[in-house]
Amino acid sequence: MTEKILVTGTAGFIGFHLANRLIARGDEVVGLDSINDYYDVRVKHGRLKETGIDHAKLERNKIQQSSKYPNYRFVQMNLEDKESIDKLFAAEKFDRVCNLAAQAGVRYSLVNPMAYINANIVGFTNILEACRHNNVEHLAYASSSSVYGLNEEMPFSTSDNVDHPVSLYAASKKSNELMAHCYSHLFGLPTTGLRFFTVYGPWGRPDMALFLFTKAILEDKPIDVFNFGEMKRDFTYVDDIVEGLVRVIDSAPKGNPDWTGKKPDPSCSKAPYKVYNIGNSNPVRLMDFIEAIEKTIGKTAKKNMLPLQMGDVPATWADVADLEKDLGYKPNTSIQDGIDRFIKWYRQFYVQ
Repeated sequence: MTEKILVTGTAGFIGFHLANRLIARGDEVVGLDSINDYYDVRVKHGRLKETGIDHAKLERNKIQQSSKYPNYRFVQMNLEDKESIDKLFAAEKFDRVCNLAAQAGVRYSLVNPMAYINANIVGFTNILEACRHNNVEHLAYASSSSVYGLNEEMPFSTSDNVDHPVSLYAASKKSNELMAHCYSHLFGLPTTGLRFFTVYGPWGRPDMALFLFTKAILEDKPIDVFNFGEMKRDFTYVDDIVEGLVRVIDSAPKGNPDWTGKKPDPSCSKAPYKVYNIGNSNPVRLMDFIEAIEKTIGKTAKKNMLPLQMGDVPATWADVADLEKDLGYKPNTSIQDGIDRFIKWYRQFYVQ
C-alpha cells in the first residue's frame, strides 16, 4: 500500500537518497529543502537534477513536478516559515513525514549558533505543529550521535543519559528528541528519532571528512588529521542509513506499556515515542579510514597532525540492539566497499 510521504532535506545528502528509495518503491513523495549555501550548492543542484528537478526553474514555496518521476514533486521552502509549512500540510494531507532538514555540522555551530536555533529548533517546532494539526500517522526525524557528548560508556546506548552535549548542534538534536516526546505524550503523535553515526557515501556532504580527504589527496594537498589520527568513528554507509529509515517510517511506535517513571528509559515511553541508534557498530580508527582512502585512490596523503578540535568527541560507537530487535536490521556495509563507491562517484562528478 503506497503512502504520501513528505521528506524534508531532499537537496541534502541523506534526504536525497531516501527520496530516491521511496520513489522507487512507489510511494507518493514530496521533497522539501531550503537549498541554503552552507556548502557547495552545485552538489545540491546535482542531487535535484538526479530526481528530475530543475533548480533554475524553482519558485519559492511552489511545488515543481519531477521530469523523471510521476510520483515525485519538490518545493523550496524554509522550515522556519510557519505560514508556508502550515499551508503545505493542509493542502497535501501527508500520511507520514520524515524530517531530515537541519543545519548540520558541529564546527559551524561554534561560529553561527543562530542558524541552529532557527532551523533545528524553530523549524522542528513548525513540523511538530503541522503534524499534530493534520493527523500525520508518524513523524520520523534525524537526531545525531553527537547527543552522547561527554558520555564515555561504549558502545553508546539509547538508554544512556545524554545530558552533557559539547556543541550547540548536539544540544539542538537532543532538544528535538525532548520536543518530540512532548508531542507524543500530549497529542498522541507517533514519533521516532534516529541517531545517525557519521554517515558517508556517494553525493556526500563536502564538509565531511571523506569528501575533504578525497579532494585534498587528489589535488596533492595536505589533510588535517585531528586528535593525531586517534579519533574513532562509527562510519555508516548511506544506503544502510536509508534502509533503517524506511523500516522506521513504516513502523510507527505504539508506546511501551512496561515503561516506568521510577526507572525511566530515555529511548522510549508509555507514549508512542522511540529513539534508535543507527550505525555500523564497528568503530574505525581515523588513520585506518585514511589508509582505506589512500588504497582506493592509489596515493599517500600528506598529513597535518592536529589536536582534538573544540566540539568534537574522541570516539563514537553505536549499540544497535534495539534496531535489530524491533526492526530486524543492522547496517553491514564495510568501510572499504563504502569508500570505493564514494570515490567512484567523486571522480565521475568532479574529475571526469
